Amino acid sequence: MKRILALICSIFCVCAAASAQNQQGQQEQPTPEEMAAKEADRLGELLDLEVWQIFYVDSTLQHDYAALTEKFEELKASRVSNVDIYTNTRDEWMERIDSTYKTIFTQDQWNKYMKTGGAKAQKAREKRRAKADKNKK
Repeated sequence: MKRILALICSIFCVCAAASAQNQQGQQEQPTPEEMAAKEADRLGELLDLEVWQIFYVDSTLQHDYAALTEKFEELKASRVSNVDIYTNTRDEWMERIDSTYKTIFTQDQWNKYMKTGGAKAQKAREKRRAKADKNKK
């Protein structure tokens, strides 16, 4: 009887652990609006942005993240499996975001943005673009 009870308890524990792990793996992706708000807040603190600048950053990101997500969904619906196409699409939208940032930020804020990862991201995009151009030839 004790063995059966121990077996039932162990099965229950295994099932509970598997259920908890499954729920963690299926957490929903944040919406473009949530991602935009989080990034706008992060940049606001990092760059000491004015309230109106945070508003413009948030608005830009909400629009561009939603458009990027929509484009990804179109590619997915078209059954595009080439990762480079997705990467190029993301890079195009990130370039648009950076060009908008440059109009919103002051020169000091822009320089700080570039020092805190913006320049690295731009160089990585340029490197991918150069590699793609080289492969086309």
